Amino acid sequence: MSRSPAPSPVDDEAGVYVSGRAHRTLADADVLNAGMRRRRAFTLVLLTLVVPGSAQLVAGNRRLGRFAVRVWLALIGLVAVLGVVFLASHSFVIGLLGRSWVLGALEWLILGFAGLWALLFVDAWRLGRPSSLVIRARRMLTAVTAVMLVVTSGGLVYAASSVGAGKDALGALFGDGEAVGAVDGRYNVLLLGADTGKDRVGTRPDSIQLVSIDAQTGAPVTFGFARDTENIDFRPGSTMARLMPDGWNCGDKCLLNGLYTWAQDHASQFPAGTANPGVLATREAVEALSGLTIQYYVMVDLKGFRKMVDAVGGLDVTVKYRTPIGGGTSPIMGWIEPGRQHLDGYHALWYARSRQGSTNYERMARQRCVLTAMSAQLDPETVLLRFQKIASASSGLIQTDLPQAELGRFADLAMKARSQKIRGVNFVPPLIKPWDYDPGVITRTVASTIKASEKGAGKPAKAKKPAATAKATAATPAPSRPVAQPGTAVQDPAKAAGNAAESDLSSVCSATS
Repeated sequence: MSRSPAPSPVDDEAGVYVSGRAHRTLADADVLNAGMRRRRAFTLVLLTLVVPGSAQLVAGNRRLGRFAVRVWLALIGLVAVLGVVFLASHSFVIGLLGRSWVLGALEWLILGFAGLWALLFVDAWRLGRPSSLVIRARRMLTAVTAVMLVVTSGGLVYAASSVGAGKDALGALFGDGEAVGAVDGRYNVLLLGADTGKDRVGTRPDSIQLVSIDAQTGAPVTFGFARDTENIDFRPGSTMARLMPDGWNCGDKCLLNGLYTWAQDHASQFPAGTANPGVLATREAVEALSGLTIQYYVMVDLKGFRKMVDAVGGLDVTVKYRTPIGGGTSPIMGWIEPGRQHLDGYHALWYARSRQGSTNYERMARQRCVLTAMSAQLDPETVLLRFQKIASASSGLIQTDLPQAELGRFADLAMKARSQKIRGVNFVPPLIKPWDYDPGVITRTVASTIKASEKGAGKPAKAKKPAATAKATAATPAPSRPVAQPGTAVQDPAKAAGNAAESDLSSVCSATS
């Protein structure tokens, strides 16, 4: 008796008998189709990453895809054009991006594209038909899409917020005033460090520096004026010459940094529309001392200086002498030890202004060292990575009359200056006695120092080997300070200027980059 063959497996969907071989063929086809669906889904998302809108051109709304691709190509073209123009003229591009309205338009453009890109990613994920994928592939597709969306659109949103912070900072810091041209081929900028501490009556500049910049090469020269400089006769025709025809000459009660407070207290005597009488008085005093015409000023509150140092990530300075934190009317709370130090804002501020056991002139040298370190170490990469913090630190703590129209020019000069040696002279003993000096010595020294700078303009600064970090402790004796000798007016200001440009700074510290 013959047996009937065993029934073949039944296909669940069709309800018909199929052979074992046919069943395996269908299973293989399902696996193949699942793989193709998975590859298609991931390809659409990756296409959106590489060329936003291309996924829609392939499998979705082609009208949306064409619009997105055109926007993407337009943005690439804009960036390329700006890059080429930047190579040809740094100042033009920086000046353009320094305009508040341009930054406002750029902020909205970035936000708009961030939203469009996010929409394209979500649509590409939908076009991949995640419901047709196995659970594992569906989860992976969703995770990859989410990561790409955060990296692209999220990154653009952060960029837009940085642009917005820059726009707000520029609008608060720089005005829309008219640009002032160079005088004798130079831009002269007055830098004031304002001290408005609780133990001070009114605002007085704690640091007074004049920076003279070659308008072509960017070669900088700094001149430091002691805050206790006396006997100042103003230029004929100036506002202060009208208010003080006999000059600022009343002994120890008439110091250079006291002019700011006097002018603020007598603001009604200044011409109508004077924005800051204290700055005007100090500017005209430094013009009279130096013989230079000052185009702009920058005044930094010392609290702002501390925030700015923190915003750029600190400064590297090689300290020569142990410097106390505190002192005077308050106890010494610590020390800044000799050796190479990375100073945060708190320690950099104390290092620049510490008075205990040092003279005003040593403090001036330390302040110039800190400014030199800031100039040498504030590179474009640092500015881009910490832009929001820098913008926040400058808001409300820096005052200037530099107009937005000049940002491009000065940014270009700053980049040129970074590769050159910064010359500087502080007018302190033994070069001059701030309480008893020949004004001609100062003006001749300024002129000879600028002349020497122009001869060496364009030559890169020589790199110095960084000093080894000193392992100083409280028990380590600090190096002895050189004793300042009573100074008299120098007979050869040109020679003295060359010596003073190096000795006062190198005797207390050096800036490292």
